[in-house]
Amino acid sequence: MDIGVQTKNVINDKNPLEGFKLLRRTGFTCCDFSLNAYLLNSSLYNFETNDFFEKSETELETFFTPHKEAAKATGITINQMHMPYPNYVPNGSDELNSYLKNIVALKSMKICAFMDCQYIVIHGFKLAHYLGSEEAEWQQTLAFIEFLAPLAKELGITICIENLYTGLGNHIVEGPCCDAKKAVTRIDAVNQKYGAEVLGFCFDTGHANLVGIDFEKFITVLSSRLKVLHIHDNDGIGDLHQIPFTFARSRENTSSTDWEGFIKGLKKIRFNGVLSFETAPVLTAFPDAMKADVLRFIANIGRYFTGALS
Repeated sequence: MDIGVQTKNVINDKNPLEGFKLLRRTGFTCCDFSLNAYLLNSSLYNFETNDFFEKSETELETFFTPHKEAAKATGITINQMHMPYPNYVPNGSDELNSYLKNIVALKSMKICAFMDCQYIVIHGFKLAHYLGSEEAEWQQTLAFIEFLAPLAKELGITICIENLYTGLGNHIVEGPCCDAKKAVTRIDAVNQKYGAEVLGFCFDTGHANLVGIDFEKFITVLSSRLKVLHIHDNDGIGDLHQIPFTFARSRENTSSTDWEGFIKGLKKIRFNGVLSFETAPVLTAFPDAMKADVLRFIANIGRYFTGALS
């Protein structure tokens, strides 16, 4: 199976070839292109934007051409990318949310196609607290998906929703897309409506661990709708995006995250996609001189998963 990792903290815009060479040298054949790094969620939640996506489509293609060519030259497939998020800011101005929908989202889709990337991950709208129900929340996310669906069909892209968490007081609770059965029904309905596979699912192991999702059951229910993965670890308290097997629940080293259930679920559905790690923060926790060693270690965990799934 192919093994991938985020480009964030690896690829430098001034010399993307160097970063792609590093990915290949350390054992990766795919990458999750971090488009969300160009418009940060921390800025958006503070109602701040930048002018990156105000570039014309031609200017954006020119900007990303060196990245595309470097990936091709090194044999790295850009198999997935993450649209900047949130796609809707609660309490944000109409101007801000219109910008995220009509400029950022549409140009993200065009960039995805330009980079020959098949999957783009989006975040469902975190609106249940404001609207009073998960169903009302989903209807707002669905409207956004259906806004993008015709373009996704035209470009041959599958939009992927992912299981999220949200904060309620001092607690972390389930966010959008944490019910696998509902996700299956909703994905199938959208794809049937548009006559194409415009919607799929991204399973995020870290988010699932935070809210206590049963990995094996969730993945098994998703079955063929599961298209991409965000593999990372945490302590069950914070969304830390660390290396798998990093955290334990006891001194006897019972893993914080249900990696056994993860493997069982993927094996049951015969998952044949990319084992993609969402571990960019790890690379800034270690000294820069150790970056290649850390990437090799992550790739080796991917090879362990590959062996366990075979």
